[in-house]
Amino acid sequence: MVKIWNGEEVRWHLTLELDGKAGALEMGGEPRQLLVKLGEKPSGEDLRRAAAGAALQVRKLGGTSALLDAAPAVERLGGEGLAALIQGFELALYRQEDWKQEQEEKKTPELYLTGTEGEERVVEETAALDRWICFARDLINRPGNKLTPVMLAQAVARAAEGLPVEVRVLDEKETRALGMEAFHAVGDSSVNPPRLIILRYRGGREGDAPIGLVGKGVCFDSGGYSLKNVAGLRGMKGDMAGGAAVCGAILALAENRAPVNVTAVIPAVENRISPASFLPDDVIGSLSGKTIEIGSTDAEGRLILADAITYAIQEEKVCKVVDIATLTGAMAHMLGGVNTGVMANDDSFYASLQAAAAHTGEKFWRVPNDPEYKQLIESPVADLYNSSRNGCDAIAAGMFLSAFAGETPWLHLDIAGTGHSGKLSQPCQPRGATGVGVATLYRLCRDLPAGEQA
Repeated sequence: MVKIWNGEEVRWHLTLELDGKAGALEMGGEPRQLLVKLGEKPSGEDLRRAAAGAALQVRKLGGTSALLDAAPAVERLGGEGLAALIQGFELALYRQEDWKQEQEEKKTPELYLTGTEGEERVVEETAALDRWICFARDLINRPGNKLTPVMLAQAVARAAEGLPVEVRVLDEKETRALGMEAFHAVGDSSVNPPRLIILRYRGGREGDAPIGLVGKGVCFDSGGYSLKNVAGLRGMKGDMAGGAAVCGAILALAENRAPVNVTAVIPAVENRISPASFLPDDVIGSLSGKTIEIGSTDAEGRLILADAITYAIQEEKVCKVVDIATLTGAMAHMLGGVNTGVMANDDSFYASLQAAAAHTGEKFWRVPNDPEYKQLIESPVADLYNSSRNGCDAIAAGMFLSAFAGETPWLHLDIAGTGHSGKLSQPCQPRGATGVGVATLYRLCRDLPAGEQA
């Protein structure tokens, strides 16, 4: 937790020095004094990483509180520098919940700030955003038996209590009546029924169409009859990281009263093996009316996203749509845990994403969507094929989803590599879920020009 200092005694003092090597961290001066050295022209990311390293060091040394004069950072980078410091400190100290019989005491150091005059709103806004990033991490880290689709809907509804967010949850009868056959092809494979979770926040001008955020909510993915191997099954509790990200983003927008209209849609399912499971070579329908030949039941995320994107456009009347999903191993293998892969059908919308990312430290890399790639998802018996016929599966998945976005400005974020921390993770991303996407989606929606929201 970050607070503005009120004069009380604080054990550790953190000192920013802006003429040393960027990001270096060392002990210096009096006992309980931590010196954080930065380059002469530190970036927001330098500050974020330095603050994360300092937070971990304070905790390692048993500190329960730290005092930081943020004035040097504010003088160099304004509110952006202050936000980076706060985010680095708070996110580095995140700890997963656990279900151990004996709970160990977990003390999280508090950060007190001075030198924030005129930037108090930045402190409040960033702290709120960080809480929702950590909430998203909590959801993603929960085991599948602790977070079924129904449990996810309940958790989201509880989190939204007290905020200006309307929550609607459609059960399996309602989604079946709508004609969401692609959604049900996956969701009906489990004894735990699917749920379509809709969150609406209206902080913008009355009458402006909302921005749509669609997040994959596969609470556990076995691969279905295209069964994953043992190694592939591990970590599949987090296949709903996209759903957690859009939830975190819209709740942060609501808590900070951002002047924008946003709707989030989370198709929540489990992909299991049962007598009701769909099979390779099946031909199924979809809410859009398009038919789909099944090449792999392990390419289930794009099926539920297809219906959710259609729902957002047709039923929620969104003006733009962003989908985010742990979608393809191919993207993870290509970009690792550093960049999130992006496909876009609108250059301006993609530029807005990059502008948002410049403030959050999250990295994105655009993959091509040339018309020639449509051949990857062609089927002789249906309108579309749900997996690639000739490699390029990360691109094929995006091309599949683009067919459902149509002419609506659209971004597809594949976080298969970045949704969980790995060998290339940063100090502010502890082991497990990263919460990637929450900060950038928040910033994208918050800062999108009013003319682009209509």
